Amino acid sequence: MTAKILLLGSGELGKEFAISAKRLGCRVVAADRYDDAPAMQVADGREVIDMLSGASLSRIVRRHKPDFIVPEIEAIRTSELLKLEKAGHSVVPSAFAAHMTMNRDAIRDLAAKELGLRTARYAYAASAQELADAVLAKGGVGLPCVVKPTMSSSGKGQSVVRTKKEIAKAWEYAVTNMRGDRKVVIVEEFIDFDYEITQLTVKERASRGGGVVFVEPIGHRQERGDYQESWMPCPMKPAAKRAAREMSEKVVTRLAGKNGAGIFGVEFFVKGGEVIFSELSPRPHDTGMVTLRSQDLSEFDLHIRAILGLPIPEIHYEGPTASAVILATRDSERAPSYSGLEKALAIPSVELRIFGKPTTRRHRRMGVVLAHGKTADLARSTAVRAAALVRVR
Repeated sequence: MTAKILLLGSGELGKEFAISAKRLGCRVVAADRYDDAPAMQVADGREVIDMLSGASLSRIVRRHKPDFIVPEIEAIRTSELLKLEKAGHSVVPSAFAAHMTMNRDAIRDLAAKELGLRTARYAYAASAQELADAVLAKGGVGLPCVVKPTMSSSGKGQSVVRTKKEIAKAWEYAVTNMRGDRKVVIVEEFIDFDYEITQLTVKERASRGGGVVFVEPIGHRQERGDYQESWMPCPMKPAAKRAAREMSEKVVTRLAGKNGAGIFGVEFFVKGGEVIFSELSPRPHDTGMVTLRSQDLSEFDLHIRAILGLPIPEIHYEGPTASAVILATRDSERAPSYSGLEKALAIPSVELRIFGKPTTRRHRRMGVVLAHGKTADLARSTAVRAAALVRVR
């Protein structure tokens, strides 16, 4: 029987997932808060709804009767997903995972307090004064620190605070850019890390043993709290790699529960031999776009295989690979056009993915360059050089 998937969130990650799902015969209905989102352009159907409306979510589930409900973003009324799952619907990887990771406070408390994972010191604040107290009070987080909305996407609202004067500004920036309806921020100690990674972790169906499959660690670089480039391989000491996998398996197993399945992007800071849990997404991860070239089964292929309960064989890697984002430089409600594609594609090993977003805003990801190289550093330099040649107009 062909599986029907209701995709909640239809950005670039949803688009690649929809393509992988359709290759395996699935029918995909893509939903988002705006029309003509990237995944809608390749899906079998579309829905434009308020993703934070439980009534709207329930309505489209009744209309389409999906076999699987697959969240692709955090900003969803996850309490409704819990109700839908209890009523017998299959939420990927689980409604609990979506609910716990919708807000940074819930997943951070689960990781640090329940599971005992090493995290940065952190606190929460519901006002500018509470934020100042959390930073400056005796025993507080201290300066410098990082302030983030408890719910946002692609690093929006995140800032580094280095002086007392910057605290109020960080609060305003976080509140302005947060999603959802909770004005709460998380403030955490600034980790002067050596590098950061994403550990893609796949939880298989219980019918296939409920095991965990790991992708090789992905190195990545962020600006403004948002991914700019990623690469594989990312050299790690064996002990650090083992620690990241052990922590990933622990948190993924807890979130997926007995019957959940799918891919998780688990982020870590690495400083010396210490591995520090940062964040987690219960879905394909933006830094994992590099897997579209680095291996035979991309993160999107792995996600749909896990969802459908299909075999996941050993992953074969294609050598050093990197990705670099193509960014818009200004806000516009007009459909964008692109120049420089021919120059970028003239560089050996380079591939492009233009996401098809209908509007632009400054620093919005509009596409990605993928490239190979003899080393990860050479692959990175090629990807960055090619991305710089593409202009969003």
